[in-house]
Amino acid sequence: MPTDRERDGPGTLDEVAKAKKKQAARKAAVSQSKVVATNRQARRNFEILDTFEAGLVLQGSEVKSLREAKVQLADAFARVDDGEAWLLGLHIAPYSKTATAAFGHDPDRRRKLLLHRAEIERLGHRMAAEGLTLVPLSLYFSNGRAKIELALARGKNVLDKRRTIADRQSERDAARAIADSRRQ
Repeated sequence: MPTDRERDGPGTLDEVAKAKKKQAARKAAVSQSKVVATNRQARRNFEILDTFEAGLVLQGSEVKSLREAKVQLADAFARVDDGEAWLLGLHIAPYSKTATAAFGHDPDRRRKLLLHRAEIERLGHRMAAEGLTLVPLSLYFSNGRAKIELALARGKNVLDKRRTIADRQSERDAARAIADSRRQ
């Protein structure tokens, strides 16, 4: 008497469903992003108007250093020159396991940003017209590729920073008052 497997053939519906679930789980595990560095000062010193995701052109030793989280975003900014977007001031430390400095990279070199041409033109026009700047917010790996989250931002002066702190404090006080009233 034939078994169910012999009767239905090698590709039963249950096996196909199980294979699809495995494939989806593998894809979800790969597509998770790993944050390498964040620029916490950017949200305090700038008013964020819009955010963009861009790829980075990196050398092999730079990628290895990024995987070790040997990067500093604090002084970095982006600029549009001759129709190309560049990231300046990003410090990626030399990879620790290179035999000699000849195989490493320059830690403070300009790095090209990978954006669509229309995005670069739009950013360049807004930066020139409105006096905005491009500030990196975070650096991460997505599907094994290094990406950077950029923000089109306007610098805050001291008064704006104080106003932001006062607003945040008043929101906390209001939330505390509501929580206290619920407890009683």
